[in-house]
Amino acid sequence: MATSVTDRIQAFLAADSFAVVGASVDRSKYGNKVLRCYQQHGRTVHPINPRADEVEGLKAYPTLAALPAPVPAISVITPPAITEQVVRDAAAAGVQHIWMQPGAESDAAIKAAEELGLSVIAGGPCLLVVMGYRD
Repeated sequence: MATSVTDRIQAFLAADSFAVVGASVDRSKYGNKVLRCYQQHGRTVHPINPRADEVEGLKAYPTLAALPAPVPAISVITPPAITEQVVRDAAAAGVQHIWMQPGAESDAAIKAAEELGLSVIAGGPCLLVVMGYRD
């Protein structure tokens, strides 16, 4: 892709709704903080967590495919081996932008996302820093 990370971040943040894959009920975990960051900024966000009914007062969904409507952009906070499957699920669910938070990315996941035509942010800034998160 010829676009800069800054351009990809701007396109990502321009989306009207988001999902957090790896959303956690544990407020100390990044999967929870990223979800709360979207909430703090008044964004429409859906937690994806197969083991939770709700996260931070929002209905949780087991998979991206289970969402009531497709989302254009997702944040991923999962172990790298799981991120590779998330990429395939995201492409199948119509996601266009994927932000792999530090620690979630792998070379295989990034390559798969690019091959599937997704705009990828990985190996760079954390969404919490870019959007501005307060605990």
